[in-house]
Amino acid sequence: MGPFDDFHRGFLPAFIDAQIAFHDGDAAPNNALWTDIDPVTLFAARGLCESGTDRVTEAFDRVASEFSAVRDYVWEPIASGVSGDLAYTVAFERYVASLRGEPPAQQELRVTHIYRREQGRWRAIHRHADRKQPDTRHSG
Repeated sequence: MGPFDDFHRGFLPAFIDAQIAFHDGDAAPNNALWTDIDPVTLFAARGLCESGTDRVTEAFDRVASEFSAVRDYVWEPIASGVSGDLAYTVAFERYVASLRGEPPAQQELRVTHIYRREQGRWRAIHRHADRKQPDTRHSG
């Protein structure tokens, strides 16, 4: 299996499953797919900015613990690519989940991830997420 297939058919489905678990309160599957070699960065949808493996892992643990009752999770890919030992994805994440015990609510995020192949295994090294803003264009 070449790098493209290895990433798209091997790693990415597991990464998406880990995002579902994350939004249901379990950071462990997500954390297992992130690098433990700096640099690693996180720009979260709530304005959180972290750098370094320990700080990013701690942020994931803290944020995941605030989520529960995920359902209807959809990862809608927009673009992706693999070049040597680097890969990226751009997608929409849509799901319903409870945050901090509130009633479950619909969420929609724009997410960009960067990945690096380390010792033959893909690992995430960066996440940037923000909330999709409503379309304010007017027709006519």
